[in-house]
Amino acid sequence: MKYLGIIPARFASTRFPGKPLALLGGKPVVQHVYERVSEVLESVWVATDDEAIFQTVEAFGGRAVMTSAAHRSGTDRCREALERILASCAGKGREETFDVVVNIQGDEPFIAPGQVRALAGCFADPQTEIATLVKPFRPEDGWAALSNPNSPKVVLDRAGYALCFSRSVIPYRRGKEPQEWLAGGHTYYKHIGIYAYRADALRRITELEQSPLELAESLEQLRWLENGFCIKTAVTEVETIGIDTPEDLARAEQFLQSHPWR
Repeated sequence: MKYLGIIPARFASTRFPGKPLALLGGKPVVQHVYERVSEVLESVWVATDDEAIFQTVEAFGGRAVMTSAAHRSGTDRCREALERILASCAGKGREETFDVVVNIQGDEPFIAPGQVRALAGCFADPQTEIATLVKPFRPEDGWAALSNPNSPKVVLDRAGYALCFSRSVIPYRRGKEPQEWLAGGHTYYKHIGIYAYRADALRRITELEQSPLELAESLEQLRWLENGFCIKTAVTEVETIGIDTPEDLARAEQFLQSHPWR
């Protein structure tokens, strides 16, 4: 199978404008993401709406494609990037095809190559249309982490497909105090918002209207489930460190100094 890695990287961010260009260990955040993903995937592109980000990527030897500033999500940006990349190849007299598009957030400088491999591996199952990562909550994480609405939860079936996502804690454990829910008897999973899609599935999901569950929870993956798409999950034990604020960048700098990577 042929995989295309796309890193959506927009300039406008309410809490941290221009964060893909912020320096981390002397390199732009987006460069860290690009280099890590390139350890696994042969074809990697940054999809951006900003000329400065575009030029920065090309300056460090990466590939970038300009996309609209009007996209509601990284998924929509990935769809446009896919079509532009294919059109560019065709314009150069080179027909190109990709079976799977891997969407890696541009603010995840510590994404592990093994996580990208795990996502790609989900497509060995022919039923997989979309794949994503989940991480088990541990008892030591505590109730505050489990109940955090900014950390969506996911319930899986026996084959590892997602049954439902929610910002609430699901399932509700009847007869137990909430502080006991992580103590054993059920594994709760945190959703790690990194996706991969079969190319045809990516085209179809970006044509869908927003759904009632999606609007209620503000989670785009619920639109896909409501429309019958199969979302396979891969379990990771690696905690991702996203950068949403300048304070996150400072913590990431400290982490990089204590956990250098080649």
